[in-house]
Amino acid sequence: MRLEGVSTAVTGGARGLGLATARSLVAAGAKVTIIDLPDSGGEAAAAEMGDAARFAPADVTDAGEFAAALDVAEERGGLRGLVHCAGAGRKIRLLDRDGAPGSPEDFEWTVRLNLFGSFNALRLGAERIARRDESDGERGAIVLTASVAAHEGQIGQIAYTAGKAGVVGMTLTAARDLASRSIRVCTIAPGIMDTRLLARMREDVRAALHAGVPQPSRLGRPEEFAGLALHVLENGYLNGETIRLDGALRMAPR
Repeated sequence: MRLEGVSTAVTGGARGLGLATARSLVAAGAKVTIIDLPDSGGEAAAAEMGDAARFAPADVTDAGEFAAALDVAEERGGLRGLVHCAGAGRKIRLLDRDGAPGSPEDFEWTVRLNLFGSFNALRLGAERIARRDESDGERGAIVLTASVAAHEGQIGQIAYTAGKAGVVGMTLTAARDLASRSIRVCTIAPGIMDTRLLARMREDVRAALHAGVPQPSRLGRPEEFAGLALHVLENGYLNGETIRLDGALRMAPR
């Protein structure tokens, strides 16, 4: 897919991996609709990028809000690319220190955001992309975001692992499902990325995280995620694949 002048949308686009992706899309000549929560700072982020960016507030688990936000991108020349970065987790142990069972509410919240939100991105994004005429053999592409936790979840990540493993599990099926519409689907599974949350950690903790990554021995950069997301959108033969972006990291139990 050629990104110049193309309408795209990025969920979770007000910060972290999503913000880096939105900036990279604008730099590549795409029009970007940032979709994030109303209090996320998305309006300021879009203003920083100029006329190429718009902010559309929405909760990705709310189908009506999400559809309305995608319609903003649709009105800007017809949606062709969606990068779905929105996600989060809550720490849950199966049994807490006192032996009480983990919170089903926290489990449901985490899985709903990460898995159901991704399902909404697939179905609502595909609905709009499918309206486009084919160009170079495709109508568009959707990039989902999982995590290395989908493969090596740590203690306390059982809900996050369940949600992200579901995203990985949906990827090939979604690609096969949407092939008849000429829409590609891939997933990126990042490792430990140097986002705002990790920036608040003590230097000794950050150093230990760096040392755990085989090569390069550092945290991943949001711009590296963005570069891969753009490559997936642009490379018409990438489809149905989950790509780890982790410096060969394999997570320890804790």
